Order: sequence, then structure tokens, then C-alpha cells
Amino acid sequence: MLQKLADIVSRNSNKSRIPILSKFWKTDDDIESEKLAREIQDLVIEIVKKRENKVSSGGAESFGSDFLGLLVKAFNNSDKKNKISMEDLVDECKTFYFAGQETVNASLAWAVLVLAIHRDWQDKARREMSMIINETLRLYTPLNGVVRRARRQVQVGKLVLPAEVDVLIPNMALHHDPQLWGDDAHVFKPERFEEGIAK
Repeated sequence: MLQKLADIVSRNSNKSRIPILSKFWKTDDDIESEKLAREIQDLVIEIVKKRENKVSSGGAESFGSDFLGLLVKAFNNSDKKNKISMEDLVDECKTFYFAGQETVNASLAWAVLVLAIHRDWQDKARREMSMIINETLRLYTPLNGVVRRARRQVQVGKLVLPAEVDVLIPNMALHHDPQLWGDDAHVFKPERFEEGIAK
């Protein structure tokens, strides 16, 4: 619905309007945009009511610490100076959606397009993107550690592991170890992987 509303706004942004006449005569786009705005508001109000009901029924202690939870808290604030209206709450949700999703989608789409046009940059982008991804995974590993079981006695360096022992491999500790990565182990440096992962 927000996308449809944005399309209508975009389609009509360069059209001139006569203020008095537009109050009495509405175009199809005016009627559609008002309908979409009401439906969006109704959906947001329904979501807000669910949060409020969850708190009032004892199902939750607060409205939540996410963006919507903070807005609902401000909407329910007893201090008039810090209270926001439902209209403000709905507008903030719409803005957050477009700022957080549509702009990123558009930027990524353009990046893919220019790379498709400028093929000479594709190899360089792949090489550099791999370095960035590898360094991001090193710094912010999705798994803090991995558990492995030695099925038989095995020697790792000077350490002998007996059969059927579980070993925790602490990825996060290894990925931030200054002895392995240098004193700047906590610094984002994709160039660490210039020569690949093995180096």
C-alpha cells in the first residue's frame, strides 16, 4: 500500500493544483491516495492496539525496545510535552519504512545496474567485496564457537586429545586474537584478505 501511495505521489508531483477546486473535485488518484492512507493508518492502529493490549493484559512488561515500541510508548506518555499523536505515529512508521527499505533497495539496484554496464569493474568489485565479506565475518562471526568431537585419539600440535572428547573452538576469540591478526585485530581492515583466505 505504501508503494502504491508513493507511485501516486510521484505521478502527481509535477501537476499544478487549484486549491479551492481540489477540495470539491477529486481525481481518481486523489480518491485512491486517500483510501490507501486510511487503510495504512488502520493497519498501524491495529498493530499499536495489539502492543497496548499485550501490555495491559500482562503479556508483556513494556511496549518493546524496537522503533515501533518506542513510538507506542511516546503515544501513551502521560506527559503532554513528550506525547505524540496517532497521526505522528503513523507518519513516523511510513517514513521509517521508506527511509529504511526503499532507499536501500534503490541504491542496490543502481549499483547492480552500473556494474552490469561497466563490466571492467565487476572483477575488481568481486575481489574487493570478497575481502569486505571475509573481514566482516572475521570481526562479527555469526557463530561464537563451534563444538567438535574427537572420534578417535588425535594430536593437534603438541596437544593429544583422547577419543570421545568434545572440543569447543572459540571462533570469536580466534578471530580477535592479536597473536594471529596483529595489534589491530579489532580494526576493520579488509586488505587483510588481499591475498585470499589462506594467507
